[in-house]
Amino acid sequence: MKITYYGQSCFGIETKGKKLLFDPFISPNELAKDVNVDGIEADYILLTHGHQDHTADAERIAKKTGAKIVSNFEIYSWYGQKDIEGHPMNHGGKWAFDFGTVKYVNAVHSSSLPDGTYAGNPGGFVVWNDEGCFYHAGDTALTMDLKLIPMTCPKLDFAILPIGDNFTMGYEDSIIASDFIECDRILGCHYDTFGFIKIDHDAAKKAFADKGKELILLPVGGTM
Repeated sequence: MKITYYGQSCFGIETKGKKLLFDPFISPNELAKDVNVDGIEADYILLTHGHQDHTADAERIAKKTGAKIVSNFEIYSWYGQKDIEGHPMNHGGKWAFDFGTVKYVNAVHSSSLPDGTYAGNPGGFVVWNDEGCFYHAGDTALTMDLKLIPMTCPKLDFAILPIGDNFTMGYEDSIIASDFIECDRILGCHYDTFGFIKIDHDAAKKAFADKGKELILLPVGGTM
C-alpha cells in the first residue's frame, strides 16, 4: 500500500490497483496550499462523516475523477442528489469491494453536512485485503466500542487516529485507543489545522514511544 497525507484527516491510499481517498478537506486548508487538488486521482472517496473539514473537496474530486462516494446512507443520498454515484453503508456492516472489504464502524462525534443537512451518525472505516488491514477512525472520542474492532476484523497493520484534542481525542486518549484496537503503529490526523487543535509534535511522539508505540506524523504531501 502507498499512503499519501493531504492534511487534516485526508489520506490517499493506493491498494490492489485502486485509489482510495479519505475525508478530502484540502483547498480550504492553508497547510495544504501546495497540494494540487485537481491532480488527485481517486476511484473511491470514503467519508467518515459530514463536517466540512472532511468533505470540502469531495464533490469537486468525485465529479472530476468519477470516484464513487462510500459513506453512511444519509451522506450517500446527499451526494446522489448531486448526480454522484456511490455505495451506502451503516454501522456494523461490511461490503466486499473490488479493492477489498470495508467495514463501517462506530465513532463518537457529531455530524452534519456543510448546508446543515442531517448527515446521520459519524463512523470510521476498517479496510482489508491480502496487502494488509488498516483503520481510519475519522473523528471520534475515546470509546469502548473501539475494542470491537480486533474482535470483528483482521489484525490491523496500522491505524489513522485523531490526536488534536478539543474536537476529538487528544494524543493521550489515542494511546489508550491504540490499546483498544490492538495496534501500535499509528498515523496521526486532525491536528494543527486550526488553533484549537495545534499540538506539540515531540511531546506526542514521546508519549507514544514511552508506551512502546510508534506515532507517525507525515508532512502534508508526504508519502510512505
